[in-house]
Parts: sequence; C-alpha cells; structure tokens
Amino acid sequence: MERSENNTAVIQEIMNQYQLHVHYSESFGRLHKVYTDQGVYALKAIAPEHTMDFIKHVQRLYQRGYNRLVPIYITPDGRYGVLYNRMLYYLMPWLSNDETGERNEKHKQMFRELARIHTLTAKEMEVEKEEREIHYEKTVDAWKKQQEFLEEYVEQCERKWYMSPFELWFCSYYSDVSQAISFSLRKFEEWYEESKEIEKVRTVITHGKLSIKHFLLNESGAGYFINFENARVVPQHFDLLPFFVKYCNTYPIRCDECVEWLYHYCKFYPMKNEEMILFTSYLAYPANFLQTVETYNKKKYDVKTEYRYVNQLQRNYWQLKNTEYFVMKIEEIERQKKAAKQAAENQANG
Repeated sequence: MERSENNTAVIQEIMNQYQLHVHYSESFGRLHKVYTDQGVYALKAIAPEHTMDFIKHVQRLYQRGYNRLVPIYITPDGRYGVLYNRMLYYLMPWLSNDETGERNEKHKQMFRELARIHTLTAKEMEVEKEEREIHYEKTVDAWKKQQEFLEEYVEQCERKWYMSPFELWFCSYYSDVSQAISFSLRKFEEWYEESKEIEKVRTVITHGKLSIKHFLLNESGAGYFINFENARVVPQHFDLLPFFVKYCNTYPIRCDECVEWLYHYCKFYPMKNEEMILFTSYLAYPANFLQTVETYNKKKYDVKTEYRYVNQLQRNYWQLKNTEYFVMKIEEIERQKKAAKQAAENQANG
C-alpha cells in the first residue's frame, strides 16, 4: 500500500473529472482506494487499448439484464473513464470483501454467477470443419512430440551412472506423467470424433481472470464480479480451465470441492458432451510439469539452482495428481449420467 502527496495530487486531478474532492487515497498497484467528500471509491488504471472491448462487454451484460458487476461510474460529460498519462482510469464504488461467510458457499455463489453470465451471453458461432481439423492435428502433433521428448529424456537419465536429484525425481514421476499425456490425447481424439461434423461452437463472454479475489460480497451477501478488463468472447473453458488448474497447484489434496463447484456451475449452464470431453482433455494435460523439465534440460547443471528446480518439479507433480483426482471424478460422474440416460431410454422403449 502506498500513500504520497504526489499520488494524491494526480488522483485529485482525475477525480476532478467526476466533480469529487479527495480527502486522501491508498494505492494498491493499479487500484486506488479514494476517500472523497461523497464517500469511498475504487479508481483503477488500465491500458487504453483494452478499453473498447472492456466497455463493450460490460454494456452487453447490462443490456442482457446482468447487474452483478461492480458498476462503472461515468463522468458528468458521459465518459466511462479518464485518460491520464497514457493510462485510462475508471471509477467504481469501493466494496469491502466480506470474508465472514463459509468459503465453499462463496465459491458456489461465484460459479452460479459465472454460469449466469455465460447463459446470458451464449452464442453459437460457425466454425469451419477444416479449421477444427487443423487445430486437432496441430495439438495432437505438439502433444506427441512432448511425449517423445519425455521418453528420450528418461532414457538419457537412466543411462547415467549418477543422476542429479532433479533427474532422479523426474524418473520416479515419469510413468504418471506419461499416463496423463496419453489420457489427454485419448480424450482429445474422442472430442474430435464427437465434434468433427458439428459446424458451430458455443461462445460466451468470459470473465477472463476468474478468481475468488475478484468476486466480492456486499453487506447483504450479494456477490459482484470485479476486474473484468480481460473479458472476451470465447468458449466457456477459457474461464474454467485457468481457475481449476491454478486451484490444483498446491500441496496434495483430494479436490472434492472442485467437483462440487464444477457441477454447481453446470446446474445453471450445462456443458454439452463434447465441451466436457474437451475440458477434461485440457485439464489433464501436465503442461506445467513439461515446461519445468524442458527448462531444466536446456540449462547447464548448477548446484545453486538444483534445489529450486527439484522443488518446482515436486509442486508440478502434486498439481498433476490433484488434477488427476479431479478428472477421474468427472469421468465417473459422466459415466453414471450416461448409464442412467441409457437405462431410462431402455425403460421407455421396453
């Protein structure tokens, strides 16, 4: 947190455009908590090139009746922000983040609101079969090359008389990582077979940086999204994947709450079969583990950085196992759903 007279002077100059007088302010990076003669506000700076899409997406949500975004105040002359020193500043009410509630319930509330955004903005867009085929072939080729790299690297390590600590840990993890890649490839091929004749793909307005830190509760318990500058029109997994990948990037856990949150989201915005298959394919892929191995392989051995790489590899492996548990739970639930549907159809036909 920063406070300075120079900073306050700059903020006062910007707040003059809103006809507000600043008493003082606190800065948290690009976000400023501004105390004025008419209350407390949040003033945020963003790059001007993001402005048009950001405003367009927010306006579209308002037009669809969605009001669970922290409102953006316009200046008296009708502008959504103030350009100052090559940054655009926009003004919002300051909402205190109420953390008194139960963590699991707040996450469920966030995913319900995310599903509402996706439902209100869902739109099918045409996609060329050739475009889908190119994406499929490029992805499969890239994943198979990384699998080949791992096979070559484990053989290279096992030929050594003395492995480094990193190489020793890598060899012990190799089997699980190879299986994860094989699973991702299998699901990706399944997705392609399921979707190759479908000429449309569902898109939504995504939040773009989904995090519980960007979902605030007001005093009455209503939830509001903030930090919407990265919103864009893409399939829904662009919101779901980064959140769950990051959430699984921790010490070993059985992430049953992840399963609960995903299917709570699906209650309000059900995923199509091909969407769920693609989601699990991407989710299972051990991208962070592979990146660490590739980075280590390119450097010269250095005892000073060895511990850091070993620690990173271990964290990547924990993430892989946490994700594996999550994905297997999804697979189990989807199998049960298909079996129940088939049984219902058989009963109806019988």
